[in-house]
Amino acid sequence: MSVSRITVALALLCVPLWLPPAAAQNKVRTETIQVPPAPEGETAPDAVEAPDAVEAPDAGEDAVPAGDPAAVEAGPETADLPDVLYDTSLLPAPVRRMREQMIAAAKTGDLENLRPVVEVNELPPLVSFGGETDPISFWREAGGDPEGREIMAIMIEILEAGFVHLEPGTPRELYVWPYFYALPLDSLTPEQEVELYKLITPMDRQLMEEFGAYNFFRLGIGPDGTWHYFVAGD
Repeated sequence: MSVSRITVALALLCVPLWLPPAAAQNKVRTETIQVPPAPEGETAPDAVEAPDAVEAPDAGEDAVPAGDPAAVEAGPETADLPDVLYDTSLLPAPVRRMREQMIAAAKTGDLENLRPVVEVNELPPLVSFGGETDPISFWREAGGDPEGREIMAIMIEILEAGFVHLEPGTPRELYVWPYFYALPLDSLTPEQEVELYKLITPMDRQLMEEFGAYNFFRLGIGPDGTWHYFVAGD
């Protein structure tokens, strides 16, 4: 991984990070049953044992008691994170087609071959917050080489990584590459760590840990095939 890659990333302005919603905590309502004393000489009825039936009816052996600090700490970090996907056959046809066109154009090594892909959109994809209207010209200037081939290589690497499906069924629904964008860095498995280092260096990773999230290049496509962005930075 060349030094210029992270230089490009940090030179671009920030994009709001998507954050998974915090998990809701369930509270168990309990009641105290007052059992009247049995008349003298009689044995209390079997219903006295009923309190066992009203304690947390759905709790299993591994359930965390309500109010336990462990439940609060585990919620935002582990719950409701999006699934990491690799099977591109799961993508809607317009998304799959757009992805394939990007990869095919980038593999030619000629940035101009990406221009028809860009122009499929009604508006050009976001490449920074500097107001650029011509992504091709911007990539020539911002890349590590005048031909923009490093940018094209990064685009291919990003699109060949795993992806996530964010906010399905909402106006903000997107398919985003790579999946690291939507996962806490400290939640990655050893296998995912290897995949991350195909994109960044250990020094980049350290900077991301200080920042608190993945902030290298990411690419988003809407369910209708609209290319929304290809950006990097904080």
